Amino acid sequence: MREMELGWNENHIVLAGLAEGTPERSHVNHGVTYLRFPLHVSRLSGAEDVVNVVLSQEQLYRRPVAPGQCLRVEGEVRSYNNRSGFGSKLVITVYARQLGAWAGEHVNELALEGALCKPPVLRQTPLGREICDLLLAVNRKYSRADYLPCIAWGGLAQWCARLRVGDRVRLKGRLQSRVYTKQTGGEPERRTAYEVSIMSLEPLHEVE
Repeated sequence: MREMELGWNENHIVLAGLAEGTPERSHVNHGVTYLRFPLHVSRLSGAEDVVNVVLSQEQLYRRPVAPGQCLRVEGEVRSYNNRSGFGSKLVITVYARQLGAWAGEHVNELALEGALCKPPVLRQTPLGREICDLLLAVNRKYSRADYLPCIAWGGLAQWCARLRVGDRVRLKGRLQSRVYTKQTGGEPERRTAYEVSIMSLEPLHEVE
């Protein structure tokens, strides 16, 4: 209850996978330097998601990251608009609050609570499977928000299509990456999109 009174929502992700590459400088905010590295997380299907993890320089001093390490990351999913003109317009990363060694199976578990900020879009894949696209606004502290694209499949997709802008929901799922090709200046360019694959969803009020 206290979180709701403060005006921020649930945003909690746990990842475990293999680090790839040495952390590189990401940005500086309020005098703090942040770095970023890709984490490879395997699915049960054998596919793999590549998620960019952001952590502070101080965290990196305490827990150095090297390619090939198996790590567990606990934190929040963050978004920002890329205004450089290169790559995806909406950039999704994972902000690490805790980072440590891991020796178990790969993990990709996410819990979110927020409000729909665009009408849901129900469509079909080329194979005829129904899918629903949602955009969820998840509030942070200090009057900021993260805008996270989410997808639901099958019967859950049909139910999600009934949601309206402003409806508040709580969901569980995973953060997945998807590589696609876009034509830029006549040349094909490989890009990576990120989205939340919804496993379960609960409305926080009655849905018509």
